[in-house]
Amino acid sequence: MKPYKIGYTQGVFDMFHIGHLNLINHAKEYCDYLIVGVNRDALVWSYKRKHPVVCENERRVIVDNIKAVNQCILVNTLDKVDLWQELHFDCVFIGDDWKGNERWKQTEMDLAKFAVKVMYLPYTKDISSTLMRIQKENRVEG
Repeated sequence: MKPYKIGYTQGVFDMFHIGHLNLINHAKEYCDYLIVGVNRDALVWSYKRKHPVVCENERRVIVDNIKAVNQCILVNTLDKVDLWQELHFDCVFIGDDWKGNERWKQTEMDLAKFAVKVMYLPYTKDISSTLMRIQKENRVEG
């Protein structure tokens, strides 16, 4: 029996790579039902000041077709309490590269009021959409 009934993870999932797949598959190991939020293009712009390479609808379709995903939604917020009020998950999964981050410490405290856990899963090192973008730019320029 898995420790959580409903799990939740969220991301941009731009230029989908093995790190994204590892996070989703590891999250599913801990819950019966996994909801994955895909950040809308406007949300990504609001905090990263850049546009995803792959549009939100295509990113949602990609994530929705992963075997471990039970439900995939487009999201307009990073606020996990707002999302919990809609989705009622038991645990939020995030890469352990965020552990100790002030925003995530606050998120842990905010979600604890609803008995929701935050679980930090192993981050896949040496891969990110940002790194892939830089590597591509270097190949084009070189």
